[in-house]
Amino acid sequence: MSLSIQQLSKFYGSQKALNQISFTAEKGQVVGFLGPNGAGKSTTMKIATGYMLADEGDVLVNGISVAERPQQISQLIGYLPEHNPLYLDMYVREFLSFTGGLYGVSGKSLKNRVEELIGLCGLEREAHKQIQQLSKGYRQRVGLAKALIHDPEVIILDEPTTGLDPNQLVEIRKLIKNISENKTLILSTHIMQEVEAICDKVVIINRGEIVAEDLLANLTKGSGQVSLVLETEEELNLGWFEGIGSHTSSERSNLIKIHVTNAAIARKAILQVIADQNLNLVSLRQESKNLESIFQQITQS
Repeated sequence: MSLSIQQLSKFYGSQKALNQISFTAEKGQVVGFLGPNGAGKSTTMKIATGYMLADEGDVLVNGISVAERPQQISQLIGYLPEHNPLYLDMYVREFLSFTGGLYGVSGKSLKNRVEELIGLCGLEREAHKQIQQLSKGYRQRVGLAKALIHDPEVIILDEPTTGLDPNQLVEIRKLIKNISENKTLILSTHIMQEVEAICDKVVIINRGEIVAEDLLANLTKGSGQVSLVLETEEELNLGWFEGIGSHTSSERSNLIKIHVTNAAIARKAILQVIADQNLNLVSLRQESKNLESIFQQITQS
């Protein structure tokens, strides 16, 4: 089972939220879908799940068009939105049974599936409670169980770990890894450590366009570019460093990040600027290339 996003475009009035974006996800693969706020992530996921229509393009789930067969697609996709919609006055088992019924699961099959998910999602001790009595972490577990109740082939999770404490993060991370083994899973999050821990592939969207799509290992390997972080006692002028790589400014006027391909040559050039401008150096360090630095570089350029 695979998910294929094909030339999607979406307009909100005159604003183009998505500009002919395309990417794919395969069975057994966890794809991290990343981007700044307002980049188009949620719009893409809503179109992929049939909650919203695209103005151009299509989404195919195992070759089936979301636009042409939305009801059939709903049986193939499980979706956990960022704002986890739950009926708080319902009990956990009651809610999951109700949700399963909406997907046409019934009788003994439904009862067995509810119990299976209660075990899989670690809800045994909470299953007798009303959802409003649950902590944020357990509500997220209920949301995951809801997304899985009809045993979908494709699972789309939008910010599933928002607001969780460190222990809950670890537990939800393990749960996502377990359920992804035989599924196609799209994970949207702002937590880069989650992507590095869980995902096989990364897709980065910025201003409605795909700016990176690759296996995580290939993306972090990169092209040999490194970042040098300079901090001085005085305020820095970006003009002093023209010709020394590309720059990422900071909220602090005495600190900048410079992206270069040859760290040794760039370091000498930076030290020469420090001498020429009579600056007091606090630190000059080389930053390891990780997903967070790649994301910042791609989306701030």
